[in-house]
This record gives sequence, C-alpha cells and structure tokens, in this order.
Amino acid sequence: MPRIFDNIDQQLLPALRETLELSQRADFCVGYFNLRGWKQIDSLLDPWPGGEDHCCRLLVGMAKLPQEELLDAFSLTRHDSGLDNQTAVRLKNRLAQEFRDQLTIGIPTNEDEAGLRRLAAQIRAKQLVVKLFLRHPLHAKLYLLHLPHPINPIVGYLGSSNLTFAGLAKQGELNVDVLDHDACNKLARWFEDRWKDRWCIDISEELARIIEESWAREELIPPYHIYIKIAYHLSQEARAGL
Repeated sequence: MPRIFDNIDQQLLPALRETLELSQRADFCVGYFNLRGWKQIDSLLDPWPGGEDHCCRLLVGMAKLPQEELLDAFSLTRHDSGLDNQTAVRLKNRLAQEFRDQLTIGIPTNEDEAGLRRLAAQIRAKQLVVKLFLRHPLHAKLYLLHLPHPINPIVGYLGSSNLTFAGLAKQGELNVDVLDHDACNKLARWFEDRWKDRWCIDISEELARIIEESWAREELIPPYHIYIKIAYHLSQEARAGL
C-alpha cells in the first residue's frame, strides 16, 4: 500500500527532500510554481553537475488563471482551442509577467533574497530547466525522482501538491508515493511525452533574467535610480497631461 502525504499526519516535503538527496535527476510537473518556494529544496540540487542527465526538469502547466478558465467554460462564444505561434508567445510573455509579479508580493527578506539568487544560479548552471506546457491547461502534480538504484530506479509522488510553500508543507493535500516499477515507467513516459511536446516552451532564461533584474539581484541599485523611479511614478498625472 502507498503512503499518504496529506500535510496533516504526514508532510510531503520531508519525504521529497529525503528522496532528492539520493537522486541524480528529477522530473516535476505542477500546475503552479512559486519562485520563493524553491528554496525549500534547492540545496539538494547543488551536488548535481547540471545538464540533461543531472538536472531537475520542471514543467509548469497552468498558463491560464482560474478565473479565465471559468469564463472560457461558461462563455457563449466557443473559441478555437488550436494554438499558434503568436498565441504561444503571448502566453509565455504573460506567464513571465506573472512570475515577475510574484516578487512584488510581501516584504523581501534576506532568506528570500538568498533563495532567489540560488534559483537563478541553478538555472544558469543548467541544474534546473523550466518549461511551460501551453497545448492545454495541465493541472497535474507529479514528482519523479531518478535514483542510481538497480531495483527501484524511479520513485514517484503523485497527488495534489503544487511546488509552493503551502502545497508542499502547509495546506491540506492528498498525495501518495509510487514505487511500483511498471507504474513509475508509465509516469516517466507520460512526463516525457509532454516535455517534448511542440507547445512545451522553455522559460528558463526569462526566469533567470526576472530574478537578476529584481530586488534579489546581485548588483545593488544606486539610490539615485530609486529616487528617479519614485519621481517618475509620482508624476504620472502630470506626464499624462491631466
């Protein structure tokens, strides 16, 4: 029987960390990804050299907000569900902006700053590769850990937890571990099919740049530039000619 991780009796995060410590690469598929939540597991990727066989591949599936999904479901006008290059670029840019907006929420802390810098460094080192799945909304939550073990080379965690603070440790969830060899291989093929899909687009470079241009950047922003930015926003009505 599988173990149940509901973040009440048993939390998913400690089990995920324990398995990551024994792993040589990982494949994650989630609906939502919180940039500041990555620091809960980032240290376990540091020993990995990076590259295709020694990295974490992260697939983020929800390109539309929940309210947009609801509007589409009840719209009287049926839209063509086909995807083209222009739409894919638009969705990619909007998701990049949503990741940027994440960093404007809450009060920055030294811990968050250090965590975001490690995240950008791991992306640059190819220890983490992040893609957006745009073909259709994908709300699956799957964590596959690949181990150098002859009997159990793959361990999976399947359920409802997103890669966020709350999903891994705080709010009530329902996840199970998957140890069966055949089941893990099927889940690995499922992930691979989506990772190689035409409308699965790499956003790693954009994420690294977002962090490097934010308050978590390595290079300090000159105080005068901050003053000019404040003046720019305070003078918005004057600049608009009101």
